[in-house]
Amino acid sequence: MLIPFENLPDDSRIWIYPSNRKLNDAEVAEIETKLQEFLAQWTAHGADLEAGFEIKYNRFIIIGLNQENASASGCSIDASVHFIQQLEKEYETDFLDKMNVTFYTGQFLTHKPLTEFKTMAKAKSISKNTIVFNNLINTKAEYIESWEVPAEESWHSRFF
Repeated sequence: MLIPFENLPDDSRIWIYPSNRKLNDAEVAEIETKLQEFLAQWTAHGADLEAGFEIKYNRFIIIGLNQENASASGCSIDASVHFIQQLEKEYETDFLDKMNVTFYTGQFLTHKPLTEFKTMAKAKSISKNTIVFNNLINTKAEYIESWEVPAEESWHSRFF
């Protein structure tokens, strides 16, 4: 069951899928429609899952699931990953590679392989104050409070 993302409770489970490139507005509109269709029929063991989504900065797909009524099962999580894989093929982008980092350079978003991010940290091209996206968060509350944070407040701090 699709609900507005903002109506999900703060303890909702969150999955963040960062794109390796900025999506254009037409792609975002198409992906939003596909997400609406997928989440409207997403179930776990026959029970409707209460879920919502948002797409941020034309780069991140964020899916939230209210687990109070029904939790995602292995099969329903597999279905969502398969859905994201279909988007990857259709839009020739990568949403599932966790070995990349997205961060701000000035007012612009930059997406780099983790190895390059580490090299930039050692070279002091970026600092512990660089705003990074911590895509490992698990709840909507963490998403609101701790998604865009200085690197020193995230798992990225180990590189400084």
